[in-house]
Amino acid sequence: MLGIRDIMDILPHRYPILLVDRIIEMELGKRIVGLKNVSANEPVFQGHFPGFPLMPGVYILEAMAQVGGILMIKSLDLEIGRYAIVFAGIDEARFKKPVYPGDQLRLELEVIYLKKSLSKMKGSAFVGSELVAEAILYAAARELENLKRA
Repeated sequence: MLGIRDIMDILPHRYPILLVDRIIEMELGKRIVGLKNVSANEPVFQGHFPGFPLMPGVYILEAMAQVGGILMIKSLDLEIGRYAIVFAGIDEARFKKPVYPGDQLRLELEVIYLKKSLSKMKGSAFVGSELVAEAILYAAARELENLKRA
C-alpha cells in the first residue's frame, strides 16, 4: 500500500533510524500494519551484541511508533512536512521473544483514541505468527518548526 518512498515523504525520519519499510494495510482512524526488514547491516548490531546480534526492544517500540505516526498523519490529514509525531508515553511494554537479523517484523497498531494533541494505540509486533512485543503507545503531533532549538 505504501512503499519506502511514500513513507519517506510522510515521516521526517531517515537512516539509520527510519524503521519502517512498507505499509501493507491501513484503515484510516482504525488500524495499520507495517513491515520492518531486520538487516544484519544495521549499525545497532555492531554493539548489540557483538557475536550475538539482537534487535533492541527500544528499536521495536520505535518501529511501532513510526507505523502509528503514519496512521496519525494520514487519519488526521496533517500537512506532510509540517508535522512530526512524537512519543508522549509508553505503557505495558512487554517483550516476548528476541528479534534477530534476517527476521521481518510485522507491526500492527489499533487506535484506542486519535487526536492531534494526544493519541493512544495498542501496538503488537510479530515475527511470522509469533508475538514478539506489545505495548500501549501515546503520541502527539507537533509542528516541526516548534521542535527546532532556537
